[in-house]
Amino acid sequence: MRAAAPTITTVWLIDIIDRATIPEIPEVRNAEGDELLFCTVHYPSAAGVTANDIQLALSRCSELRPANATFWNWIEPKRPAGTLGGQKQPPKSQMFSTIMDDGALVLGNVELKDQALILSVNSQARAEWGRALLGEVLHGLVVQPLVEIQTLEQRIATRDPAPPPRLNLPEQERRTIIHDGLDQHYRDLLDQPIPALGNKSPRAAVTTAKGRAKVVDWLKTLENHTAQMAGHNDEMATYDFRWLWTELGVNELRR
Repeated sequence: MRAAAPTITTVWLIDIIDRATIPEIPEVRNAEGDELLFCTVHYPSAAGVTANDIQLALSRCSELRPANATFWNWIEPKRPAGTLGGQKQPPKSQMFSTIMDDGALVLGNVELKDQALILSVNSQARAEWGRALLGEVLHGLVVQPLVEIQTLEQRIATRDPAPPPRLNLPEQERRTIIHDGLDQHYRDLLDQPIPALGNKSPRAAVTTAKGRAKVVDWLKTLENHTAQMAGHNDEMATYDFRWLWTELGVNELRR
């Protein structure tokens, strides 16, 4: 889900905003022109293999960039033209891609969790390529993987459950509860890697000029998306993000 989050959020917002005029979910493809399929490959560790063994093996792979001790971005290597996809984008489709600060294309993510390694990608072609890569890197360290595949429609359906019943609380009390929850959510988020910030945390990103610009764009996006909740969830729409700008030291860039 972490790897798929930017895609799901983008398409979900498009669907919500344009639902009155666009009844169907728009066609979205990745950078190679492949249809989006969320593929998750679970590799259980082989008997006697430790997390350190797997981390050491992954550290030798130049195509895997560590974001932290248990999470890697799988980066596209320089390759001959014509390999892995390269299909022409259909005219009415939308393209989704994740790019690192240096312009490298992110093909997927690898995460070490609960004695298993998890590869997450957004197409069948990338899943096959990733399995071939990890099969060489982790030879003998993992056993036969389990593969899960979801379409974009299925993933959005799991993200859009029926709304919970509205509590019979005074409006001010509801607003306070929701805003307190949002305060805690965003405070925790300040120290977590954000895909839109090149998988850096907001606090880390603001230490460079390029990172500060990305943080400003991220904050503006949060404000704009939340403001669009007006009429649907006014408690969310009235949330004040100013403290986040101050906390990150970019308040002077807020317009």
